[in-house]
Amino acid sequence: MTDDPKTLERIAAALERLAPAPAPLPDLTAANAYVWQAGPDRLTAAPRVNHVDLALLQGIDHVRDILLANTERFAAGLPANNALLWGARGMGKSSLIKAVHAAVNARRQKENALLLVEIHREDIQSLPRLLKMLTGGRRTLIFCDDLSFDGDDTTYKSLKAVLDGGIEGRPDNVLFYATSNRRHLMPRQMIENERSSAINPAEAVEEKVSLSDRFGLWLGFHGCSQDQYLAMVDGYVAHFGLSGEAVELHHQALEWATTRGARSGRVAWQFILDLAGRQGKRLA
Repeated sequence: MTDDPKTLERIAAALERLAPAPAPLPDLTAANAYVWQAGPDRLTAAPRVNHVDLALLQGIDHVRDILLANTERFAAGLPANNALLWGARGMGKSSLIKAVHAAVNARRQKENALLLVEIHREDIQSLPRLLKMLTGGRRTLIFCDDLSFDGDDTTYKSLKAVLDGGIEGRPDNVLFYATSNRRHLMPRQMIENERSSAINPAEAVEEKVSLSDRFGLWLGFHGCSQDQYLAMVDGYVAHFGLSGEAVELHHQALEWATTRGARSGRVAWQFILDLAGRQGKRLA
């Protein structure tokens, strides 16, 4: 064994890279929103959450009211369900979660504000470590946008255990909200492949679809009608004080939707961005 100081320093540095010391617990009072990043594990404060007013989310009144009530109960310390928001693209799934978080906190004292932590899909396997960091602290919504699993991906098993199947269970102060374009978080082809190749097809399929069963709330988002789409546009126009005759604006908005082959909240917002830019107005 060498006694050379430089060699010992290099060995110590290599060991530190292989097994770094646990990161210090962050100050979770510095902000109401954080982004979780794994490897190394850390929570990065988000001083400003990109959200829209709850009243501007048109055409999703029923699911809006359900998610808002569930979140208010959780913030008040009452029982509440994990929620899966699934369905059509661009219909406000992730926008609703952020808007509900802002609306609930607007009614609460600063010291009792609800925490929002975003975890990226690729970091789901680190979710148990995040929960250990949050256990016993502020009441927290963990939010994962566009959650889905493909092919031989087995990280969904980590999520299943965390939602309600683990020996420790989910911490009382944490709730999990996810959005997905898929009701069962996995493509139909993946489920059918399991059905055709497994020794016991029923058990294989059950393993795949049981993940979504862990969510107490399934909130479906569907494509909007023309009237709902125009109501979204009208709401944004009034909120931001944009100018123009309603008939002409509707004509432009429908033409905008036609060029994109869809009507949705996202398409309505993109039209508003274009309209505000043409009118030389900034959107606060």
